[in-house]
Amino acid sequence: GWRIEIKKYPRLTSIGAKRKDSQTGDWDSKTYSKKPHDGFYTQQQIKNIINYAKSKHITIVPEIEMPGHSAAAIAAYPWLGTVKDSAIEVPARFGKHYDVIDVTDPKVFKFYQDVLLEMMELFPSKVIHIGGDEVAFNQWKNSKKVQVYMTEKGLKSPADLQIHYTNKVSNFIDSHNRKMMGWNDILGGNVHEWQSEKDMTSNETLALSTIIHFWKGDKKLLKDAIARGYSVVNSEHSFTYLDYNYNTISLKKAYSFNPVPEGLTAAERKKVLGLGCQMWGEWIPGTTDLNQQVYPRIAAYAEIGWTSEENKNYERFVEALKSQLVPVWKKEEIGFYNVQELK
Repeated sequence: GWRIEIKKYPRLTSIGAKRKDSQTGDWDSKTYSKKPHDGFYTQQQIKNIINYAKSKHITIVPEIEMPGHSAAAIAAYPWLGTVKDSAIEVPARFGKHYDVIDVTDPKVFKFYQDVLLEMMELFPSKVIHIGGDEVAFNQWKNSKKVQVYMTEKGLKSPADLQIHYTNKVSNFIDSHNRKMMGWNDILGGNVHEWQSEKDMTSNETLALSTIIHFWKGDKKLLKDAIARGYSVVNSEHSFTYLDYNYNTISLKKAYSFNPVPEGLTAAERKKVLGLGCQMWGEWIPGTTDLNQQVYPRIAAYAEIGWTSEENKNYERFVEALKSQLVPVWKKEEIGFYNVQELK
């Protein structure tokens, strides 16, 4: 669903923020809650959240996904989609979907410029995240209009088309004295088993001002991006996804993560801006579950974000958790997951 009020495009929340049902169970489940779901933040609520975060020395970086993960926007305004005459609903199933925006349409680009302008008016963050991950290329490949555009622009692959569009967005964001950030898919390398090498082979070069948010793929892709001069945030999913259970990412594994790849020069190490840890909410039904997924692992990610590898000590970290943070969490009634080390 679309979760933030955009005054110029009210259907984003009147339609895009609502779905008729929600998938339950695991990824392949065919069961549903049979309950509608809706909700969004008004711009005033966003301002309140930003001000609260500022009081805690936190900068909120907004993310507006494009060109994939855009089904809610396309449901609200079907002309955004590559398949113009096909009305869709906000999906009840989670994960990636095949509806993508028409990146060749000037009207679509104007829409995202307008949305980004409202975002930049709201958020003081110098960084604007544009997503860019998990784009299914089927609709672009099957569109005569898109194929003609690619021929005219000399774009050889869908990955080239995505980079071409992303650079237009980057130029727009740069022109407003902000910096664009996106998931590492936007570099053009193949990070998914369901994408073909042919589709992901790219000749276009992503704007060097982009901050690369690495989440998936061979570590060589991360090191190559750094070597080419990009700044990166390391969010390797197998270490940093907070929606993964504790059998998959234990507290100890979370603490073991080193966001700086081995073998970098001193100059290259400075290109690693930090790490991210992601709390995706598809299968997190409420605050109790959310807190258990986040705490205590969030403390591990916080510490490794500012601690050099040689100064890390898991046993010391656990003792500090027990003596300093666990009492605070209990006082605040934060239902953290009581891992074995904390018992």
